Formats: sequence, structure tokens, C-alpha cells
Amino acid sequence: MKILTTKLEGLFIIEPRVFRDARGYFYETWNKERYIEAGISCDFVQDNESKSSYGVVRGLHYQQRPYSQAKLVRVVLGEVLDVVVDIRKGSPTFGQYESVRLSDQNKRQLFIPRGFAHGFSVLSSDVVFSYKCDHYYRPDFERGISFSDPEIGIDWGIPADQMILSEKDKRHPVLAEAEIL
Repeated sequence: MKILTTKLEGLFIIEPRVFRDARGYFYETWNKERYIEAGISCDFVQDNESKSSYGVVRGLHYQQRPYSQAKLVRVVLGEVLDVVVDIRKGSPTFGQYESVRLSDQNKRQLFIPRGFAHGFSVLSSDVVFSYKCDHYYRPDFERGISFSDPEIGIDWGIPADQMILSEKDKRHPVLAEAEIL
């Protein structure tokens, strides 16, 4: 497994070792011991999976303290542009984002530590997206940031007229007005 650093401290791209042959492929999607050796030590308590179609934009989501979540995300089928925004007050990269293509072909994973807002756009006809969380989902602590915040300036890789968003995601405030503890 190869760990790639990003401009956002603590955010890692993980390239697992994939074994391929005529039958298909095999790889470990999680091995606590190996991830700890790589500097990623989380006690994951919940796994989630979503299915979406082309043009869907989910996010930008986060949970407030004390239920902030670290996540390990990956794509089972299809391709997304995964987007992470640093919302750690006092961080030198506060308000900056990183985007990474994750797909069933590249098998990349993204480790997102606590203190980041997360979202993705679906670039393929369909996608199955899977992720681990180190805190349980708490609806009362869920918050979001506008996917179209001009100060952040995210290019989601999809024409605006083809984006599909939930009503909730359309109403999130910009980062400057977001509730961040």
C-alpha cells in the first residue's frame, strides 16, 4: 500500500496493492495493523454505502464536535470526484479544498481526518460509494457548507445544469456563515 500526502495536513490518498489475474482482482480494503503503521489509527464504528447516478453532488457534509467524524472513503463501482474542505479554525489551509478522483478502476481510497467537510460528484453513469466512520452518525450534529461557495471555488467536474442535489444540500450556508466549533 502506498500513502500519498496532500496539501491538506492529515488528508491522505491511499493506493492499495491490487492483485490481478485472469479471474479478476483481490485487495485489502482495510487492515487496521497496516493502516496504523502508515499513521492512520481510527477505531471505525460504522460503515455506510450509497448509490447515485451521473450528476449527483452530495455534500459538503460534516458533523459538529463532539461527534466529528474521520472517514475512509472508496468507490466500489463507477467514478467520483471526491472533495474535502479544511474547516479546522486556525489551520493554515482553512477554507482550502482538495479533490481526488476515486474509481473502481484506480481502487484509491481517501482518509479524511476530523475537521473536514466532505462531498463528491458522480462522474460515471452510476456509482456505489462506501465509507467507514469513526463516530456514529448523529443527525442533531450534522452540518453542511454550500457546494457552490464562491470563496472556496470548487470545480465539481459536472456542468451546473446537470447537477442533481438534495433540497438539504441546496440550502447549506457558505463557509463564512457555517456553524463550525
